Amino acid sequence: MSNSEQDAEGTPPSECDVIVVGGGPAGCTAATILARRGWSVTLLEKDRYPRFHIGESLLPMNLPILQRLGVLDEIARIGVLKVGADFPAPTPAGYNVFRFERALDPTWAHAYQVRRDEFDSALLENASGSGVKTFQGQRVTSFRTDSDSVLVDGRSDAGEPFRCAARYLVDATGRDTLVGNHLRLKRKSRHHQSAALFAHFRGVERRPGNDQGNISIYRFEHGWVWLIPLRDGVTSIGAVCWPEYLKQRQGDQRDFLMQTLLAIPTLSGRLEHAEIVGNLHATGNYTYACTRMSGPRWVMAGDSYAFVDPIFSSGVYLAMHGGEVAAEVVDGTLRNPSRERTLQRGYERQVTRGLKTLSWFIYRFTSPAMRKLFAGPRNDWQLEQAMISMLAGDVFRDNGVHWRLRVFKLIYFITALGGLKEQALSYLWRRRQTRAVFTGGTTSQDSA
Repeated sequence: MSNSEQDAEGTPPSECDVIVVGGGPAGCTAATILARRGWSVTLLEKDRYPRFHIGESLLPMNLPILQRLGVLDEIARIGVLKVGADFPAPTPAGYNVFRFERALDPTWAHAYQVRRDEFDSALLENASGSGVKTFQGQRVTSFRTDSDSVLVDGRSDAGEPFRCAARYLVDATGRDTLVGNHLRLKRKSRHHQSAALFAHFRGVERRPGNDQGNISIYRFEHGWVWLIPLRDGVTSIGAVCWPEYLKQRQGDQRDFLMQTLLAIPTLSGRLEHAEIVGNLHATGNYTYACTRMSGPRWVMAGDSYAFVDPIFSSGVYLAMHGGEVAAEVVDGTLRNPSRERTLQRGYERQVTRGLKTLSWFIYRFTSPAMRKLFAGPRNDWQLEQAMISMLAGDVFRDNGVHWRLRVFKLIYFITALGGLKEQALSYLWRRRQTRAVFTGGTTSQDSA
């Protein structure tokens, strides 16, 4: 029996150096790094693995983190090679492929598509093997801090209470956002809101040749659709829609999802022999951010701080990057407590910059101007390469990407002025959707 399986059946210790709440990509990354630095780390995960989770498409910038964690070979074994992403375009094929090898600094020219039950289990197992005490089925319900420690209370899925004291807390609870809800820091986005239906399929036609593992993105009147090829002939397909469209649903979720997908002419041909084989889920993909991402003896990582629309597959990378940098904050603070706020401010600036870069494009992706620019990309001043770098997750380094993206924004606004009426109608429609009321849960639990 592995260490993680043994720990999952035990009781969390009463004290340690660092408590990490959440066993997803952010939590496992932070916990692994801190344990390797010599700290006693307790990781508490509410679910029991393996468990389904959406967010199956990785980015090239995930790979150096996976390499540093020592799990890259395992992820390559369980993953499907992804060399790019394709978007609709008026070409003979009906789409353009943005290949990662054309990025400005293609250190990693590919990524992987993964089943999250396998991926998350591999990360948790690696954390346990690195010295992290991992406990599954343990839900943290509250926390409090004082000048010397942080104290968390919770209950196991068997009903047993626990209490653990530590010197620092990493909140990696994803959209449960433990600290954000406890301190009332969470704020719904005023700019974007969406909801989604998704499932696993068999019989979906894949792209030819080396592009068979690429993610495909389709726009339609009510939102956008992803196709993510997975192992064993399975494809993850999701429709991310405006809330008003989902509220029109008649019949069950399975029929509504199929009707939505088959109504997209450029997609329906790939679904001629497709059928849903499992993991049919619905969720309210609310975009939000917390007003703070750190405080005395605590720091957030990944979706616990902010969640953005998953259109560019950035979720897992943002989580792991956040977990890695959060670990540096914790390690530095424990070694020199007087540096805590300085380290936290640096972390906040870095994460905020990356999120702003991605969010700007995400909020405008379905606009008429952005559709036009993606359909006919040009590489003047290496702008197309900068866009590919952004799609690869390269939004934190200063390697010429950011100034080129600022030029792209200028071109976007000029393009928008050329179709001002259509652009204005699109903007007003999107603003209307942010005020719509839609109830939905997390991407790991709500199912049909």
